[in-house]
Amino acid sequence: MLNKIKEHLLLVEKFEANSIEQVEKFRIDYLGKKGILNDFFTAFKEVSNAEKKNFGQAVNELKNKAQEKVSNLKDVLENTRDTKATGLDLTMNAESMRLGSRHPLSIVKNEIVEIFARLGFTISEGPEIEDDWHNFSALNLPEEHPARDMQDTFFIQTNPDVLLRTHTSSVQVRFMENNPAPIRTLSPGRVFRNEAISARAHCIFHQIEGLYIDEHVSFADLKQTLLHFAQEFFGKETEIRLRPSYFPFTEPSAEVDISCNICKSKGCNICKYTGWVEILGCGMVDPNVLDNCGIDSKKYSGFAFGMGIERITMLKYQVKDLRLFFENDIRFLEQFTNA
Repeated sequence: MLNKIKEHLLLVEKFEANSIEQVEKFRIDYLGKKGILNDFFTAFKEVSNAEKKNFGQAVNELKNKAQEKVSNLKDVLENTRDTKATGLDLTMNAESMRLGSRHPLSIVKNEIVEIFARLGFTISEGPEIEDDWHNFSALNLPEEHPARDMQDTFFIQTNPDVLLRTHTSSVQVRFMENNPAPIRTLSPGRVFRNEAISARAHCIFHQIEGLYIDEHVSFADLKQTLLHFAQEFFGKETEIRLRPSYFPFTEPSAEVDISCNICKSKGCNICKYTGWVEILGCGMVDPNVLDNCGIDSKKYSGFAFGMGIERITMLKYQVKDLRLFFENDIRFLEQFTNA
């Protein structure tokens, strides 16, 4: 009897099936009520006491092997059937995922933030939908001020006092209203102006503005801070120059140029053959702005600066069309995977 059990163990191990029906027939042959295992269990009564232990162990082993074989074959055949039904080959290697990358504007913004963070500047944020006070009036731009025409604003028709912010200076106003001096903060964010979209302009763009207020802050502090930034971002050989300009919320005000890092100041189409490229505007905070925000202008002074992140990014990566930053073209964005 033991020999017969061993023969069936070999048959069970070698058994293969191409269909669920064949597996079911095998199960009935071995595990059914009238199957082979039932016959062995019936024969167990006639086995001598000396052989019952070995016989019982052999029958249980055959039973376990048969059940395991049925379970394994069903799993394989059902998976195969599902694969054929869906048209998927589950044995194929998975396709490697294409990893994304940070947007070039985010890369540049983070780099600028890191440079100023090392100087002690913290990040401040504010709403993109602003009111007239924080966007204009508190910044020395009362109603009917001609400088308001410098910024084509998106107003909310139902409430002309509400608008899409035209600069992140509104964040600085909110920060000054809620924080005592000294202040050293950086305000990055998205801004909106009603401008025609072209290779050099867009109705949506990004700014990052800095504000430093303390006792005895001078224009020399401003110049040294901007020189440090330019050399950290564009290279140690970078030089800057400041040209007098006008901004309603700073006095005196200046435009800042850097020596062209493309042609090394020799002259090229990027710098329009001048050797200089404009990157930002700046100036000493007007005392009226400090007073409007609840800061004592007789005790404190400060400087502010602001730059367009798109412009800095275009200079860094020599991108000639600003619209590329908004098109989400994967061919363009893939260039910055390792940036």
